[in-house]
Amino acid sequence: RRGATEGGCRSAQRDWRSGRRTRRGGTWTRSGMAGLRSPSYLTTVGSKIVAVGRNFAAHARELGNEVPARPFFFIKPRSAYVFEGKPVEIPHHCERVDYEVELGVVVGSQLKDATVQQVEDSIAGYTVAIDMTARDIQTVLKEKRLPWAEAKGYDTFCPVSPIIPKEQVASVDALELWLKVDGEERQRGLCELMVFKVPELIAHVSHIMTLEEGDMVLTGTPAGVGRPRTRQHPASRVLVAWTQRRSYINA
Repeated sequence: RRGATEGGCRSAQRDWRSGRRTRRGGTWTRSGMAGLRSPSYLTTVGSKIVAVGRNFAAHARELGNEVPARPFFFIKPRSAYVFEGKPVEIPHHCERVDYEVELGVVVGSQLKDATVQQVEDSIAGYTVAIDMTARDIQTVLKEKRLPWAEAKGYDTFCPVSPIIPKEQVASVDALELWLKVDGEERQRGLCELMVFKVPELIAHVSHIMTLEEGDMVLTGTPAGVGRPRTRQHPASRVLVAWTQRRSYINA
């Protein structure tokens, strides 16, 4: 299979398996692809989830927000992860909890003050994820100009698919994310419509905080966010995928 760039993906794969240093000085420290594909990889190796906001112009506008001139982000804890087939726990005091389908990018080696090329070399793989958001709480926090941690950081508020190695993704821009609730499509958007592209986003973050192996960067959501359920009519199934490679999660 072709990777995102010709040649470079194959050499990166060899470095991954052998643990040798890459040509650009990064170090693959994993014990092979089996570890990467294990659900526990993100919770035991990674230290955080970095979530980028308003990276699709249509989504920014649907919530009455301006499209940002530079990337901005917030942090979700590792305890927010929930894996395929496991339920999302909705806090009783939350009146509205929204889904936001996103492309997750898994960092393969430490990045600090990275260049775009260093980011591309470091990417280990991709996931389809949902950034669950307590929208009623977020609205109050935004009005008071307070951080969004409470609205974004509840346990199980980041359902995530298995990791797809980057060699199996020919073009991130060609990925089309979509989300269905009980068979009804609610979101769909091409990654080429991102305001800031993936390598640029991750390089920006690395100039603010060090990204560690196993960290995941959520890259923004297309328009169509909303509630997967109400208390009167709970959804039984939320299905998300991208069109290039079928990678599903249920929440």
